[in-house]
Amino acid sequence: MPAPPLAPNPQPGVNEAMKTKVAVQDLRFGMYVYQLDRPWTETPFAFQGFLLNSEEQRKTLKQYCQHVFVDSERSEEDPNRSGAAVRGSLGAPSGVRRIEHVEHVSVENEFPRAREAFAGAESVVEGAFQTLRAGSTLNVTATAQVVSRMTESVLRNPDAMLLFSSLMKRGGHLLDRAVNCSIYMLTFARFLGMERADVERAGNVGMLQDVGMLEMPESLIAKNGPLSSDEIELVRTHVLRGVERLRRANISADITDIVVQHHERHNGSGYPHRLKGPEISTIGACAGIVDTFGAMTKHRPYANEMSPSNVLGILHKWRDGLFNGWLVEEFIRCIGIFPVGSVVELNTGEVGIVISQNIAKRLQPRVMVIKDAKGQPLRPQKLLDLSRPSNATAEESTRIRRTLEYSRAGVSAQEMFL
Repeated sequence: MPAPPLAPNPQPGVNEAMKTKVAVQDLRFGMYVYQLDRPWTETPFAFQGFLLNSEEQRKTLKQYCQHVFVDSERSEEDPNRSGAAVRGSLGAPSGVRRIEHVEHVSVENEFPRAREAFAGAESVVEGAFQTLRAGSTLNVTATAQVVSRMTESVLRNPDAMLLFSSLMKRGGHLLDRAVNCSIYMLTFARFLGMERADVERAGNVGMLQDVGMLEMPESLIAKNGPLSSDEIELVRTHVLRGVERLRRANISADITDIVVQHHERHNGSGYPHRLKGPEISTIGACAGIVDTFGAMTKHRPYANEMSPSNVLGILHKWRDGLFNGWLVEEFIRCIGIFPVGSVVELNTGEVGIVISQNIAKRLQPRVMVIKDAKGQPLRPQKLLDLSRPSNATAEESTRIRRTLEYSRAGVSAQEMFL
C-alpha cells in the first residue's frame, strides 16, 4: 500500500540547505537518511536517522517507503564504493578482532547449561553480597568460577544467557545488576573478537563493578525521585569504595584498574578521574555502555524502564560524546535492533519474545510467540523464524511491528523451551 504523504519535520541540527528528498530506488551507500515519508514508528528502524551502509537497510526502505530525506552534510559517500558496504576496523580500539568466535550449539540446546550456569551465578553472587554487607572479604575464587562457567556458555551460544538476563526476576537491584552486566559484558567482548582471557575479564568487571554500592544507604538506592547534589556526590563514591574492597580481596589489578573506569566517559565528563577517549581502556569503555543499557532497560525507583530499541536509539545519539562511537555501533550490532529477550508485537497482533538473532538479517530474528492477537497466553507456544516465508496477510509477511518493555513478557525464562 502506498505510504501516505507526510510533510517533513526536520530533526534538530539538520541544515535545511543540505537536505534532499530522494526516491528510495535512487539511494546510494553512504547517504545519511534522517527522515522517512512515514512515521519511524511504522517501520522496523530503531533510530530516527542512520547512515545507509547495507543492502538489508535498502531493502527495508523499499518495503516501507517511496522516498526519504537525506542530509548531505552527514553523508559519507565514496565514489569508488559499489555493492554492499564493507565494514572494516577503522577506529577500532585495541584488543578487538583477534578471534572469530562461532556458535557451536543452538540456543535451544544451550539453554539447559545456561540455566545451570545462571542459577549458580545467582546463588554465589547473592552469598558474596551478604558477606560483603557483613564486613567480610569477598570470596574471589567462587565469583571467578561462576564467571568462568558463564563465559563457557556465552562462547558456545550467547543467546541463551541473554534470555535469562532479560527475563529473570532476581533477588534485588544490586544482584540483578551484577549478573545482568556480567552477561552483557561477556556477550559484547565475544562479539568484538576478544581473546578468551579478555572475554572472561570483561565478565568479571561486569560482575564486580558495583560492589561499592553495597555501602550506600538502602534509602538512597530506593529513593523515589531525583537525588540532591550531595546525594549524587555520595553515590559517585561507590566506584572508589568498590575498588578498595576488591583490592582488599586481592582481586587482580587487571580487573580493578578497569572497574574504576566504568563511569568514565569518552568526552571526559565522567568520574572519578575524568578520563577521556583513549585514556579509557577498551573493556572499561564497554563497561560504561553496558552499564547504561542495563540501567535504562530496567525499572528504577526514579525512572520507568524503556524498551531496548529506545535505549539503543539514545546510545546512538550519545556516540562520540559520552561513549566511543565505534563501540556504540558495535554494541548495537552485537545485540541487534531487536535484542534477545526483547518483547515484541508482531503485525499479526501477537506478542513474542526474541530468542535468537539472525546475523545475516538483523530485522528478522527468531521469535517465540507467547500471546495470541487477543492477548491470551499461547499453550503451547510457537516458534517463528521471521527470515522464512510466513504471511500475516495475503499481502504482507509476518514482521515485528514494535518492541515493548521487558516487563510486558508475562513469562519467565524458566518457561521457555519446556
